[in-house]
Amino acid sequence: MSLTDPFTACIVLLITLAVLGLPVAYAMILASILYLLMAGLDMGTAAEQLLNSMYTSYTMLAVPLFILAAELMNSGSMTTRLTNFANALVGRFRGGLAQVNVLQSLLLAGMSGSAIADAGGMGKMMMRMMTQEGKYTPSFAAALTAVTAVVAPILPPSIPMVIYALVSNVSIGYLFLGGILPGLLISASQMLIVGWSARRNNFPTEAPVPVRELPMITLRALPALLLPVVLIVGLRGGVMTPTEAAAVAAGYALFVSVVIYRDVGLREFYASLLSAARTTTSIGMLIAAALVFNYIVTVENIPNSISRFLLGFDLTPLTFLLIVNVILLLIGAVLEGSTIILIIVPVLIPTAAALGIDPIHFGVVVVFNVMIGLVTPPYGLLLFVVKRVSGASMGAILRDTMPFLLGLIAALLLITLIPDIVLFVPRMFGYSG
Repeated sequence: MSLTDPFTACIVLLITLAVLGLPVAYAMILASILYLLMAGLDMGTAAEQLLNSMYTSYTMLAVPLFILAAELMNSGSMTTRLTNFANALVGRFRGGLAQVNVLQSLLLAGMSGSAIADAGGMGKMMMRMMTQEGKYTPSFAAALTAVTAVVAPILPPSIPMVIYALVSNVSIGYLFLGGILPGLLISASQMLIVGWSARRNNFPTEAPVPVRELPMITLRALPALLLPVVLIVGLRGGVMTPTEAAAVAAGYALFVSVVIYRDVGLREFYASLLSAARTTTSIGMLIAAALVFNYIVTVENIPNSISRFLLGFDLTPLTFLLIVNVILLLIGAVLEGSTIILIIVPVLIPTAAALGIDPIHFGVVVVFNVMIGLVTPPYGLLLFVVKRVSGASMGAILRDTMPFLLGLIAALLLITLIPDIVLFVPRMFGYSG
């Protein structure tokens, strides 16, 4: 291969521009245009692929709507009420605020679908609460907030799973259901690690909430707690499509915040719309660029070529999944998750299908991998988010992150080895895989 080969030149330009700091979306678009030019193809193909893919995919509409739902919940008191509910349940135990951090992330995961939204929203408040009066070190509070946010895209609704469904043509509803037990497994492992750290470091307990106050605290949090239930029942009951479910999530969040809790006015609503639009634009640019680049990958027959190459080694499904885990964990340390799902994963899907790996199981394993990348140096986007808020050094944050990172990898290995952890709930709702 030489630089006169269109695909080689395309890849070289893409990597060069990305290394120089150009956003990956723009790098992919420029590299794709170079390929079309060198290959003598119609330059309008880039725009044609973008328009055909973006404007005929109703699934894509779910992304901005789920983002808007998360913004509306963060702008009101919904997340605060969930935190109070979590504190009433686990605050009385050793390391109570740390346990609250884990539980409130689990509860928020059923609404936001975004790890960044979780860490950047309620994560800020949890870090401030944990570091008040020196109860926890800033680095531990930051590390815990980063790793607990990972559960958000595993549990339904999940923006990364919507993106995975876009490139794999699998059921979003069953993907959402497949993430339930892995998400609970993540939070359970984090609670165990917090319990171990609490005993080791003599973390404080919080004042127990009187039992007589529990019903009222639960009632105040109930409207927020019902959102994931409404989505799952609606999706699996055939009442709504994934895109309609996203619209219901946004509408429900608006209704609860404005009518029930009455803490979101026109100013807060406008700010939520603006923030959601900015986030959607960023994600939309990346998806659009990836769709054009994926057309080039398809023209070059890269997925089938890689599939034939890997199948030549007579791999078992488990061996392939373990290799995929290693590859995605390494790539996740340097690339953003959506980029991995849009560019790398489509190349691996044909091999997974040829080996008979269940597409729902494979999808959850993929999303789990790229979410671990959010807390893996040197990229680790969540690490940078919490560092900016906490003011702790990156070295101290990484040190306190390590036990939780090992727990995440252990949970990933478990769902890789035991597909039923992923498939049990989807099968309860009629999945035949």
